[in-house]
Amino acid sequence: MISTIDYKQPDELGFYGDFGGAFIPELLRPNVEELNNAFLAMRDNATFQEEFQDLLRNYVGRPSPLYYSQYLSETYGAKIYLKREDLNHTGSHKINNALGQILLAQRMNKRKIIAETGAGQHGVATATACALLKMECIVFMGEKDMERQAPNVQRMRMLGATVIAATSGSKTLKDATNEAIRYWINNPDAYYLIGSVVGPHPYPEMVAYFQSVISQEIRSQLIEKEGKSVPDKVIACVGGGSNAAGAFHHFYCESTELIAVEAGGMGVDSGKSAATSALGIDGVLHGSKTILMQDEDGQVVEPHSISAGLDYPGIGPEHANAIRKERTLAINVTDQEAVDAAFELTRNEGIIPALESAHAIATLKKINFKSDEIVVINLSGRGDKDMSTYQKHYESIS
Repeated sequence: MISTIDYKQPDELGFYGDFGGAFIPELLRPNVEELNNAFLAMRDNATFQEEFQDLLRNYVGRPSPLYYSQYLSETYGAKIYLKREDLNHTGSHKINNALGQILLAQRMNKRKIIAETGAGQHGVATATACALLKMECIVFMGEKDMERQAPNVQRMRMLGATVIAATSGSKTLKDATNEAIRYWINNPDAYYLIGSVVGPHPYPEMVAYFQSVISQEIRSQLIEKEGKSVPDKVIACVGGGSNAAGAFHHFYCESTELIAVEAGGMGVDSGKSAATSALGIDGVLHGSKTILMQDEDGQVVEPHSISAGLDYPGIGPEHANAIRKERTLAINVTDQEAVDAAFELTRNEGIIPALESAHAIATLKKINFKSDEIVVINLSGRGDKDMSTYQKHYESIS
């Protein structure tokens, strides 16, 4: 059945159904209102759009290929395509949003950019965009993530960014976000460049807008390859959910089944998981109402995932609404299932996926397909950054 609800469009207060909004300190209210006004003005500005599209084409290397996987198609019994965001400049989808927001910050006369990062790909993308447009860049990253994503820390520093370790809590993405928000409160003249569809309105809408180029390209590429613009299924991993928001954007009002893949960690009943939609309840996290993992006292439960980019206790409000209303199906994948899927893709297609993307690949074993179904998996990033983790598993798999 075709959905008639526009799940991608929040109301004027930034709510997607029951989720979203802007739950922020009054000190930040002027910043957020300024940002919203700038975004609404620039979204329809022809000069802004021309510059953004030129960068996507000539700097990022878009459109990213829509690759037909012979092996996956034959193995799982459907027409399976990979949207190759891993081939973008910097190695993931994160560069799309980073460039869009940097251009916006430039027009707002902001010169200092702050960002949070988990897997490091958003930090690298932000540092890259700042180097290009001569902006000061400060990136907050959990101390644990800095250790397991060391190559990306080195890249950020080479690009001129200052990387600050978050040493509280689980020392992962949640804690990096806390530190970035705290810094923003004390430095309101800075521009906070959020990397996912989380945070106070207008960030979830804005990030999804800049990432929507993914689904826009999928539509046009499928016409060329299959003679139709609408796939039967789109699969994408979800932590906060920026790559999924981009991959789902133009299909909410179509018949496409949308599948969000969360990090099951050691298993949803293990106490070490990041499967938010399975374990979470409604609450406020990092400036918006969403579904998040919390205890009876409302304290955030520390998430766990082998993937730094999915190691987050919440989910973007757009996804929370779509999952709650059963427009999007949420599936969780364990650490081991993700690693196994990564090696399967690598050894049969010569493509090493990021651990985040490997979670999406792993769902293929959990779904029964029809032979004529067209399935698109958003391969959100490449696995260079995860080689130390993969190496630890190499001997047991080889």
